[in-house]
Amino acid sequence: MAVHATVPARHHAAVLSWAIPLALGTLFGFYAGFLHRTGQAVGWWDVLYGVVAGLVFTALAYGLGRIQHALPRELRAAVYGALCGIAIGFLHSLTGTSVLRSAWMGVIFAAVMGAVSFYVFYTRE
Repeated sequence: MAVHATVPARHHAAVLSWAIPLALGTLFGFYAGFLHRTGQAVGWWDVLYGVVAGLVFTALAYGLGRIQHALPRELRAAVYGALCGIAIGFLHSLTGTSVLRSAWMGVIFAAVMGAVSFYVFYTRE
């Protein structure tokens, strides 16, 4: 009976390995397309921009999820922080602010995400 109980757990983990990056990438793409339109009516270039941005983010998040167990917890937290910082900095740059302010926002979010990720990885392993 115990053998049958482990099969759904593996299937559940396999579904989450692509479902979470896909959901995050979809949200990221919608928001990037929304910010790219700059107050105008939505055009095809805005939709294409959002789709491409979402696909890139999804691919990066999925790739990180596939290799995360091979990384030590410090490096894993740094990579999650970098991914978050780059994503936030990119989205902030679409609002029309300066490159320096976008970079600082990315650095701040990367540091916070890295610290929180390290805490979670350290307490759960």
